[in-house]
Amino acid sequence: MNETKKVSENKVPSSLTQVGITAKYTFLDYFRSRRFFILLVITLLISALLTFIVGYYRPAIFLTSDLSFYSGWWGMSVTFVIVLSGIFFGGDAISGEFQNKTGYFGVPNPIRRSSIYVGKWLAAFFAATVILVVFTAITVGNGMCYFGLTVPYQFGLSVLLAWFYLAAVLGFTFFFSSLFKSSSISILVTAILFLFAFTLIETLVADLVQVEPWFILTYGAGIIGNILTVPYPEHIHTQTFGEGRITITTYNATIPEGIAILGLYFIITAVLGLVLFERKEFT
Repeated sequence: MNETKKVSENKVPSSLTQVGITAKYTFLDYFRSRRFFILLVITLLISALLTFIVGYYRPAIFLTSDLSFYSGWWGMSVTFVIVLSGIFFGGDAISGEFQNKTGYFGVPNPIRRSSIYVGKWLAAFFAATVILVVFTAITVGNGMCYFGLTVPYQFGLSVLLAWFYLAAVLGFTFFFSSLFKSSSISILVTAILFLFAFTLIETLVADLVQVEPWFILTYGAGIIGNILTVPYPEHIHTQTFGEGRITITTYNATIPEGIAILGLYFIITAVLGLVLFERKEFT
């Protein structure tokens, strides 16, 4: 009887249990950390600024209809909030294990690296979801002040797409966090890519080369704002200026195309990040 009890006590928890434990305590660390409250304050400041602009200046682009309000408020700012969430919670999630030497003490224990990786990703996703829910609630609250309880169904779809984008952003940031052993480098690279590089590359490819930038993550994320536009923007729109001498082509991802881009980015980068984490040695 005692031997059976001893064996059960020494039994290694299952992978699912390991993921749950890692996610729970990592989420608690995020929730109690300074970065969570900094990001929450940034989100509240963005919301307060939008509330002041709409309430004081009452721009027509916001107040023409309920759909135009959500398009102007949500479509312009939610992707920025999501990117900041990815940088804050995913930028150093894995690289910190190497830089702070915490992984050196944790990995030799009977816990799979995949459980650590998945658990940390889930914790980051839950923490970022809290921020996204706060911003969504403030958006809806302001919308109800001007248009009552009428919330267009397109906004619900846009929130769902924003959630998909959040998953893709975290998959991408976890990949770079696994690629580098320095937290500052992984955070800096992901910040530059999302805040500057992706937008610049997308503009250059679309305007100069006139090729649809389907391979850029932020291009796929355009569906979050476009779904709030009626009618939905044309997939390929060409305008000619100056008696045919200048032609500008605008590209907009369709809903299925955007979802496919977000899904592929999430799957590919998350798997590559896990492979890198599995093979990288702690020294």
